[in-house]
Amino acid sequence: MKTFRRELWFESPERRAFINITWQVEAAVKESGVREGLVLVNAMHITASVFINDDESGLHHDYDVWLEKLAPHEPVSGYWHNRTGEDNADAHMKRQVMGREVVVAITAGKLDFGPWEQIFYGEFDGGRRKRVLIKIVGE
Repeated sequence: MKTFRRELWFESPERRAFINITWQVEAAVKESGVREGLVLVNAMHITASVFINDDESGLHHDYDVWLEKLAPHEPVSGYWHNRTGEDNADAHMKRQVMGREVVVAITAGKLDFGPWEQIFYGEFDGGRRKRVLIKIVGE
């Protein structure tokens, strides 16, 4: 069995962003040489997410609006977590909803997706450097 590890780094100037990372994951799969296996793509920060969905700008806008309704950033005084000097309690909650990681099958050396599926990095507390782990295992 082969294993392969790669890190991706992001620093979004916006507080919230959705970044399509499918091509970077595909490149890692190709470089790994794994033909049959699994790839784990994991946000390595507690205010960021990795998820799978459609790459459609209206959907991304709807996510942004929906998440802000679920866990609004303002007023920051409304969250106990923010009493520690932080202002990102909402980002922790948004991450919880959107998820920490995805696992995708690799078949014949390619990501085995359904129609329209793409992999995204979701940023909910931008302005600092964060990483995503890609871990590939298989033959």
